[in-house]
Amino acid sequence: MIVMSIAGVDPSGGAGVFADLKTFQAIGVYGTGVVTALTAQNPYKFFSTQPVPQEYISEQIDSVMDSYDVEFIKTGMLYSPEIIRLVAEKIREYDLKAVVDPVMVATSGGDLTREDIADAFNRYLLPKSVLTTPNISEAEKLTGLKINTKEDAIKASEKIVCSNLITGGHLDGINTINIDGGISIKKQELIETDNLHGTGCNLSAAITAYLAKNNDLHTSIIKALDYVYEGIKNGNYGTLIAKL
Repeated sequence: MIVMSIAGVDPSGGAGVFADLKTFQAIGVYGTGVVTALTAQNPYKFFSTQPVPQEYISEQIDSVMDSYDVEFIKTGMLYSPEIIRLVAEKIREYDLKAVVDPVMVATSGGDLTREDIADAFNRYLLPKSVLTTPNISEAEKLTGLKINTKEDAIKASEKIVCSNLITGGHLDGINTINIDGGISIKKQELIETDNLHGTGCNLSAAITAYLAKNNDLHTSIIKALDYVYEGIKNGNYGTLIAKL
């Protein structure tokens, strides 16, 4: 089973492609990685972003697909509407099944994308996706709705154009799952810790890996939420990396 991450690079190793590859390996699938942007960041501070040229992103994807039978991918930091449109075209070209983490802001506080990116997600990428996994802030940007309660999250989930998981780290641990219009809630205990860097990356990567292992979408989501919960509880270095 071979999967692909299309995302940015975090030199601290807690988020982005590096984190995705660790998650893929932990769950037992072979991970490939396409780099969309370079960042200078760590678990506590964001410094800067340098996007990769579109033609080179395209060539990276083509080079992986030339050798490997990839069915499931995840996307993370895509930076610009142009890169989002390119990735959507590649999904269509190769008939890929995509889990989209609509990354917009780093856990450490930096803007990772251009301001006009939410519309591009809605227009080009989400309609071609199996699932998207926004946090509360990202779901608000995708839908234009303010989310303060579980009911707000449900309304927002119904407005997103594909199946979705609105994560509950900023909503009392209430994770809102919407699969083809069917709503369910998974409540998780909030853990007092600084080990939160890369939670969204690890979550979407875990869902992708479980899908590749022939789990259905709901099962993959539940398993991935539990995987990330354990990573937060047992993490180190400000990330989900287990203590060594």
